[in-house]
Amino acid sequence: MEKEIILVDAHDNVVGYAEKMQAHIDGALHRAFSVFVVNERGQVMLQKRDSRKYHSPGLWTNTCCSHPLRGERQEKTVHDRLRFEMGFDCPVQPLFKFLYKAPFENGLTEHELDHVYLGTYEGSPRPNPDEVEDWKWMDLDEVKTDIQRNPHHYTYWFKYCFRQFGDAYSEYMANAFAAMNLATAI
Repeated sequence: MEKEIILVDAHDNVVGYAEKMQAHIDGALHRAFSVFVVNERGQVMLQKRDSRKYHSPGLWTNTCCSHPLRGERQEKTVHDRLRFEMGFDCPVQPLFKFLYKAPFENGLTEHELDHVYLGTYEGSPRPNPDEVEDWKWMDLDEVKTDIQRNPHHYTYWFKYCFRQFGDAYSEYMANAFAAMNLATAI
């Protein structure tokens, strides 16, 4: 039996549970998460989804994404999934949430309230070949330009939330820089 994911309403209140595939067949709104990992140069780590994935195969997307499972703390699932997909773990912090709905050609629908996390990492991942076909570091401006030129190379949710991620990351860095300057002044 497949593990159950968490069904929610538009305000992120739990309304039930469903097996993952059934939730995607029904287009039921469910909780998800996306992790964006950046390095000290401000580059974001992207992964190319394995070409055997049940939807969005072979497309570039954020570092890691999945669904929290029934009975698990979301933060635990975030770290477990990062290790499972990319072969490393790092500290993460929540940035924002967004809601989207995207039907796919295979009849499945992603209808998610997606919690976006930011992590930092220096090094090379050891991706799971059953999940990840390729990976790369990219500058944020380079990603933005490539999405405009080649939108068909990226997952729907990544294109949908990337601009908001860029804004949230810029704000995060500005606040971190201000805090660092304040600490230096004291």
